[in-house]
Amino acid sequence: QVQLVESGGGLVQAGGSLRLTCAASFSGTFFRINIWDWYRQAPGAQRELVARSTSTGITNYADSVKGRFTISRDNAKNQVYLEMSSLEPEDTATYYCSANIWFPTTGSVYYWGQGTQVTVSS
Repeated sequence: QVQLVESGGGLVQAGGSLRLTCAASFSGTFFRINIWDWYRQAPGAQRELVARSTSTGITNYADSVKGRFTISRDNAKNQVYLEMSSLEPEDTATYYCSANIWFPTTGSVYYWGQGTQVTVSS
């Protein structure tokens, strides 16, 4: 079983910063985390991809967060981070991490965390 747990959300004033962490824990043997994603979903809106980190070192960002957010990963700890700076009220949403994990028996499978709330006040 795989579990993803996000942390680091909270209330911050506009212009402030937050760092989100997502940690993967699982039972089993060999695995590989191919892709880490951060998504967010605001009330009444669709879930959108905010940032992606691949195992080959490629990172991608939504246009709305470029230059303000940075995704990074620690493969030894099976964790991914999202550094968010210059936060705007429009960044208010529930943030979810997602991981594409490869297992030798099942191939690649996507997993999701439960989400962490980020609220930016004006």
